[in-house]
Amino acid sequence: MEYYTKLVEHYKTISNFGHLSAISGWDAAAMMPSGGNEARSQAMAQLSLHIHQLSTAPQLGEWFDKAQSESLNSELSASLREMHRTWQLTTVVPEQLVKAKSLAGSKCEHAWRTQRGDNDWNGFSANFAEVVNLSRQEAQIRADATGLTPYDAMLNIYEPGTTTEQLDKLFGDLTSWLPDLTQQVIDKQSQEKVLMPNERYSIEQQNKLGLEVMKLLGFDFNHGRLDISSHPFCGGVPSDVRITTRYDEQDFTQSLMGIVHETGHARYEQGLPNGLSGLPAGEARSMGIHESQSLLFEMQLGRSNEFINKLSPLATQLFTENNAATFEVANLQKIYTRVQPGFIRVDADELTYPAHVILRYEMERDLMNGVIEYQDIPELWNIKMQQYLGLSTQGNFKDGCMQDIHWTDGSFGYFPSYTLGAMYAAQFMAAMKQTVNVDEAVRSGDLTPIFHWLSENIWSKGSLLTTDELVKSATGEVLNPLYFQQHLRSRYL
Repeated sequence: MEYYTKLVEHYKTISNFGHLSAISGWDAAAMMPSGGNEARSQAMAQLSLHIHQLSTAPQLGEWFDKAQSESLNSELSASLREMHRTWQLTTVVPEQLVKAKSLAGSKCEHAWRTQRGDNDWNGFSANFAEVVNLSRQEAQIRADATGLTPYDAMLNIYEPGTTTEQLDKLFGDLTSWLPDLTQQVIDKQSQEKVLMPNERYSIEQQNKLGLEVMKLLGFDFNHGRLDISSHPFCGGVPSDVRITTRYDEQDFTQSLMGIVHETGHARYEQGLPNGLSGLPAGEARSMGIHESQSLLFEMQLGRSNEFINKLSPLATQLFTENNAATFEVANLQKIYTRVQPGFIRVDADELTYPAHVILRYEMERDLMNGVIEYQDIPELWNIKMQQYLGLSTQGNFKDGCMQDIHWTDGSFGYFPSYTLGAMYAAQFMAAMKQTVNVDEAVRSGDLTPIFHWLSENIWSKGSLLTTDELVKSATGEVLNPLYFQQHLRSRYL
């Protein structure tokens, strides 16, 4: 195993630098003063370049050739496969393009934080143009190396093996029944009375509630923390997971579910196999599987009646100066299952959320494939918002095409992961309920049986299995979108 061992040592070195990059990225989003951006961008670009150089070191090709002829057990063979896949993804991109894209992304993302609030599409697009240009160069290089379309080549970074042909079929099926279901639920809920948040909910109390819920969900505070950023995210590394949320003093509900969502990501990271730490095989299988864990926490668990029964007394105890009727179980249940088309993806309900994803998927697919240009995005966004959600974003860039952070650094191919994750989450929950009394576990306040099932079937597997193998191992079949449809109809009708 001489050459496999050499590869392991090399990839653990890469991982150590990736650790520093991840924490620096978290700091830039959550803690860094704005004046530090230019120097930080230069430093992170240099670090990205160094990681790229390590990842494309000339000796790696020879080491992979020789390691593949060594006698390895099934786990080590899977580990070698993932290192090789990572190497192939990295070696095709020239290092100067990596550095240029990192610089352009840092500049665009930092300026976006202010430009979004100012509804400044012209200012944003000046930086975004270069991000698109460099991302298209990357997409074409990857396409030439793999024989895929430019967008599929980018999609392969986040969802290995998934293609637009599969997504078009999945999303086409979804749009064939979801609009009617959404309208049925809206009509049904129009007869219900609900007390929506309409007071001031202090950030301090919202933070305390969020921390209590993280404890209930088993977050390990010795290996992670909660902070504030302009866009909620989960970052860092498995041994030091950083999650963030954003607070609205007029509405406690969104930040709370944002925390539940990011805690799902964090628990997955904290549950990845220690024995494979620092290796590609020890990382999350795909972004769709990652999103399945956050959405299993937020949607499958967090908005269930049983979980809301646990939230209600916690909120009542903390928000003592607010109207207690808002936090009554029946009212919270209505709030957290309320269906109403809105502008903001991260605030969307479970039924309208897929429309936000499909809209973005269609646009980034066509943008990377050269069908549309970045200048077309505001108009197309408005057209698709009206088509899918009945809302106009004409001239409203901050609540339209500028609301997400993903495109600022060229993360094209990421958005489908959200709805794939929702489908995986429903399928995982259906399988879990065959052997675990999920409702009773939540009612008792001891969610250990749920976490044990997730650890055994998802978390501990890392990337040892392909996505299809992982899903089939956990549920008995590959992705079946019928579980998502059944879940939505059961919960809302």
